Amino acid sequence: MSKLSVQLYSVRDAFAHDPAGALTRLAELGFTQVEPYGVLENLAVLRTALKANGLTAPTAHAQLLDRLFDQGQGIDQHAVFAAAAELGIGVVIDPMVEPARWQDPADIAATAAALNDAAKTAAGHGVTVGYHNHFWELESRIGDRTALEVLAEQLDPAVALEVDTYWATAGGADAPALLRRLGDRVRAIHVKDGSLATDGSGQVPAGQGRVPVTDILAAAPAALRVVEFDHYDGDIFTGLAASLAFLRHSEQPNGATR
Repeated sequence: MSKLSVQLYSVRDAFAHDPAGALTRLAELGFTQVEPYGVLENLAVLRTALKANGLTAPTAHAQLLDRLFDQGQGIDQHAVFAAAAELGIGVVIDPMVEPARWQDPADIAATAAALNDAAKTAAGHGVTVGYHNHFWELESRIGDRTALEVLAEQLDPAVALEVDTYWATAGGADAPALLRRLGDRVRAIHVKDGSLATDGSGQVPAGQGRVPVTDILAAAPAALRVVEFDHYDGDIFTGLAASLAFLRHSEQPNGATR
């Protein structure tokens, strides 16, 4: 299995307009794996368009935790995990828990418990649960540790982490050191680069910004590399192609370093 994938949120406008066409364009760039979002909402098109374009989806994003526990959206976890299993998705990743819930250890413990409970439900479908960070889980400190690491130590070993290395860096973390501390818990990383603006502006192809991408790749050699842009001022498919080329080159023997 390739270690390279792409988060479909990067091409959300193209995907909303012509989802099958967007997947075709990603395949034409050379991607063989994608990371969908909204597994249930996009099930119908993913069911047909992934296979038609020779794509697989080892990971995906889906809301799992009823944003945030007290606003019951009635998320049907069984339906999400059943859809994921149908699509061959192995890890379903909750994409965000709001900043206010990373300041108090009790709130972090509640998030960990909710993810652990979701993992038990997922296991019945042969699926794993994961969590994806933004900058605030690293910006927030509980004693001398980041809130993300406080969460990690309370997670069941079955729960994976997808470390967004741009957001981790923007939150003040030394991302390579963070990845080494988290170790095998990190199943995937989001690879993106840019100015480190916390609104996502100024993002550029991997290797062209302030994120230490080469050191990050070396710190998580086994993790799935998921290319992502939150925003891009140019043609998004051109930007994705440049990131893909950088990753392919940098991970070859005697590849590029920076």
